[in-house]
Order: sequence, then C-alpha cells, then structure tokens
Amino acid sequence: MDRDFLIDLFADFGPVTIRRMFSGFGISADGTNFALSLRAGLYLRADQQTIPQFEAEGSTPFQYQTRAKTVTVNSYWQLPARLFDDSEELAEWARAALAAAQRAALRKRPKARKAAKPKVSSKAVNKPAGSREPAAKARKARRK
Repeated sequence: MDRDFLIDLFADFGPVTIRRMFSGFGISADGTNFALSLRAGLYLRADQQTIPQFEAEGSTPFQYQTRAKTVTVNSYWQLPARLFDDSEELAEWARAALAAAQRAALRKRPKARKAAKPKVSSKAVNKPAGSREPAAKARKARRK
C-alpha cells in the first residue's frame, strides 16, 4: 500500500499523517499513532475494549518472525478485508483504534517524581560553608 492509497482509504475518518516505519507506514491522527501499514497488511490499534470486535471478524493480531520464535503483538490487529470496500465503517473502526491508542498513551504516562534532594559530597560535609576554597586554589594546593 502506498501513501496516496492510505490517505484515500482514511478520507472518511479525517486527516491522517503517514510516516515511514519499519517496512511500511505508521498512520496517526492528532499526534497519536493508531494504525500500521506493513507488507503483511493493515493493522489497527486494539485493546481489551476493541479486541472482541476484531475476533468476531476473524482477524488476527500482528505477528513477526525472529530467528528463534514468532512474536505476537496483541496491540495491533489486522483490519478485516471487507472494510477496504466500506469507507464509512472503516472510519468507525479507525476512530475506535485511535481511542484505544489514546487510552494506551494515558496508561503509559509517567507518574510525577518527587524532587531529588541535592547530594552533598563528603568533603563538603567536613568543611564549614565559609571555609570552602575555590576549586582552582584547592587544586594548586594539592600539587605542591
């Protein structure tokens, strides 16, 4: 699938950004990647809310082969073939995929960290604050 075909395919969904990714394209909207177009087909983002819909259509999750094993990526599922001919329903599936991607992004946001206390070196602890020499003077004193 080429870039122009993908733009036309998602026309009823709305504007999408198509970027080179792996052996195909990543498809995003509003800065969130929700689909992959690879040699093996078109895959939409899925989660626990949307996976049953894919299963009901007989779709399978994205898989790739390494030298040692087959890796299954349950977060992307193959678009049912019938949707290539139904742009309105494809747009509904794409909206559901975007929502799944946004839910996943919310779960991944890092929790706010507490501010770290400044570390004090053992040398600074042993000297009173007013008696600290500038670093250059200290180095010269050590050389002598």
